[in-house]
Amino acid sequence: MPNAITIGSTLRKLRGKAPRSTVADACGISISALTMYETGKRIPRDEIKVKLARFYGRTVESIFFEQECHRM
Repeated sequence: MPNAITIGSTLRKLRGKAPRSTVADACGISISALTMYETGKRIPRDEIKVKLARFYGRTVESIFFEQECHRM
């Protein structure tokens, strides 16, 4: 599994210029939790991973696991 910093970078890229509040509200999490995920201070629980993936129209694997394959 990629490290928290790599996951955070992916989440920031996916969010783009959208406000954190938009993503947080849609996923049922606090803005501070989203900020921690995006800065690599925490990795979301599995249920939050699913919500984030649905919001971004991606799979959980493509956001939280695929980066590992690209490093090999």
